[in-house]
Amino acid sequence: MKYLKRFVFFLFVINFLEIMFSIFIFDFKFENFINMFIYSIIASSILSIITGIFKDKVNTIITSITLFIIGVLYCIQLVFFNVFKAFFSFSILGLGDQLNSFMGETFKAIIDNIVYIIVFLLPFILYLIFKKKINLQRNNMINYLIYLCVFIVSTIGFIIYVNSTKGVENGPYYLYNDVNSISLNLEKLGVSNSYLIDIYRAINGFEEEIVEASEEVVDDKTKDSEEEIITYEKNILDINFDKNTSSGNIKKINEYMKSKEATYQNEYTGKFKDYNLIYIVAESFSQIAVREDLTPTLYKLTHSGLIFDNFYTPNTLSTIGGEFQALTGLYPDSSILSKWRTGKNYFPYGLGKIYKELGYKTYAYHNNWYGFQDRHKYLKSQGFTNYIGCYNGMEKRINCGRWPQSDLEMIKKTISDYINKEDKFMAYYMTVSGHFSYNFSDNSMSSKNRKYVNNLNLSTSAKAYLATQIELDRALEYLVKKLEEAGKLDNTVIVLMADHYPYKLDTKTVNSLSDYKRDSVVEVNHNNLILWNNNMEDVHVEKVCMSSDVLPTVYNLFGVEYDSRLFTGQDILSDAPGLAIFSNRSWVSDKGTYYTSGSKFVAKNGQEVDSDYVKNMNNIVKNRLSIGKLIIKSDYYKYLLK
Repeated sequence: MKYLKRFVFFLFVINFLEIMFSIFIFDFKFENFINMFIYSIIASSILSIITGIFKDKVNTIITSITLFIIGVLYCIQLVFFNVFKAFFSFSILGLGDQLNSFMGETFKAIIDNIVYIIVFLLPFILYLIFKKKINLQRNNMINYLIYLCVFIVSTIGFIIYVNSTKGVENGPYYLYNDVNSISLNLEKLGVSNSYLIDIYRAINGFEEEIVEASEEVVDDKTKDSEEEIITYEKNILDINFDKNTSSGNIKKINEYMKSKEATYQNEYTGKFKDYNLIYIVAESFSQIAVREDLTPTLYKLTHSGLIFDNFYTPNTLSTIGGEFQALTGLYPDSSILSKWRTGKNYFPYGLGKIYKELGYKTYAYHNNWYGFQDRHKYLKSQGFTNYIGCYNGMEKRINCGRWPQSDLEMIKKTISDYINKEDKFMAYYMTVSGHFSYNFSDNSMSSKNRKYVNNLNLSTSAKAYLATQIELDRALEYLVKKLEEAGKLDNTVIVLMADHYPYKLDTKTVNSLSDYKRDSVVEVNHNNLILWNNNMEDVHVEKVCMSSDVLPTVYNLFGVEYDSRLFTGQDILSDAPGLAIFSNRSWVSDKGTYYTSGSKFVAKNGQEVDSDYVKNMNNIVKNRLSIGKLIIKSDYYKYLLK
């Protein structure tokens, strides 16, 4: 012990911090701790060498700084998760302005989690107080030899252990070699290990390989009727996927696209051809806010027309991730959002471009700062050249000085741009009234609508959240009313989806508003999708679907000619099986739910699946995430279609 004292000290510190983080954020699992413990032996031997090189006074300073930095790294992940319900990665540093805009919320998260933060800084604090009693003396030659032997032996053991998990779904081998998931790395490999992996991949790059997967396609392209048999074609274009390219990533995408099955057209293809479209991404909208008494318009629009019973809005780094899905039909990855927001990618299927080509007048609006997250740049790449937000024109129409701003006021002050004109129109709205914080002191929408929720037997945050959604409901009520008055309601389609669920509400509060118990990984994302027209008969759609599926669904409904292979989302109304994917690679299919934590599959309604089903679905998930990322990184549409 005399020679191992420094090593044992660091071994205890690292494992203490890993256990605490796992308890605070995840459900602690012993099998994950084994991964962390084996790695911590290597890390402790390295730290023991580094912090014992110099004289005792200098070593004490180096050890103190080391303990402080280690503690801060754990605090960063804790606070970041509490602010965004996502984890920090060096790949998101390009979203720095988004981080800066949440500084107030960050300070609040620090205060709210001060006990946890103190726990992570406890080794540093205790070392400062008891450093003389701990007495970590300078290393001598025997120390170096012992630490070096420990390092070599533990590294060999670590390599053997990792390779022994080669066949384990989401196991260490899988995470080190095949997948880049900061969430899974943190949960299964530990915080300190995840930082090293993240740094290495940020410097050297890391692209996931496309793996073999059998995507089940229901080949039901005919419909019997009393009069005739209708044969449906695929939503596909004549595209050359063999164009010359020197890019390995583009070759990888081409091979995937050639093998991918396109979705078939269906009885809904072209149903809304030449109709007007109002396409809304609603800040923090959730079905927990849909109540017949408080939000009657939301209730009406979610309970009539096309009714999607299994729609999910996966949360990937706040609003920008949700808006990315809604506008591109691709699944987001935090590492490519900074590139997408530059607006330099070519998007032939952007909403603005598509509807302009169809002869529509197009509009885009936002009731907060127009340039936040470079929205003015990426909306331009989508074909919106007349986008208006606060401080590039919207401030002349609404009160941009309050927070958050009013959705109702935005609709009132913009609807005249298009409603009384003869041209077909497509209007895109990104709302903000539903934004946190959910209280009655600094949320103008919560305060404005407080009288409607004051008497509810709910927590303050739950009532304040409902109050923000009342503002969205009033905006939709006004929109429907004005469309009807103008004689445009019958030939207008309203589409509304959330950017993400209200993640600043804890799961307990969410469940206080929910009609069933939701978990914090999958079901908390269960949501409503509004795809509504006044004259449409009610149709329940039971297929599982997600935000990235909405764009191709809308294009099929409007009779747009597009190639369904070029989206990772798919037409919800087609015969293709449903799938929703979440940030930690858990997923929901029509057959059940898979949780990556614990590698657990829960079948739906007693359905039986074969032994290879989960593995195959994991491969499908991996491929769709990889392709979505590569399309943006490689500017694939520009190579293929421009």
